[in-house]
Amino acid sequence: MAFLSEFKKFALKGNVVDMAVGVIIGGAFGKIVTSLVNDVLMPPIGMMLGNVNFTDLALKIGGTAEAPVMWKYGAFVQQIVDFLIVALCVFLLVKGINRLSELGKKKEEEAPAPAPAPAPEPTKEEVLLTEIRDLLKNK
Repeated sequence: MAFLSEFKKFALKGNVVDMAVGVIIGGAFGKIVTSLVNDVLMPPIGMMLGNVNFTDLALKIGGTAEAPVMWKYGAFVQQIVDFLIVALCVFLLVKGINRLSELGKKKEEEAPAPAPAPAPEPTKEEVLLTEIRDLLKNK
């Protein structure tokens, strides 16, 4: 039972839950980027290059006529474009978060420091002990 309770404690920590949400959103974001590259960016680029479909770009490097061995460099080019777009988006996201963090720090620095709390009044016991001490000193 200790193993299960330890695993439950680990799995329900904020960091693990946040990471799971990030992975799920990242997967969905990956599909959006893939669609952006495949359906929006690559068709005009292929058209400018003479109606080339990058996924069809391949070079026969061996095999037979029935089963050729193909080197599909077009799919690789498309994956590079996917990566560059994802990397750019992550860079912009991190840059935006850092900027917001810096703004928050600046506001904290500009805010005046709160005045220190006044010293609390001495209790009746402290007053009485102080008087006794003073009387003993005078004797």
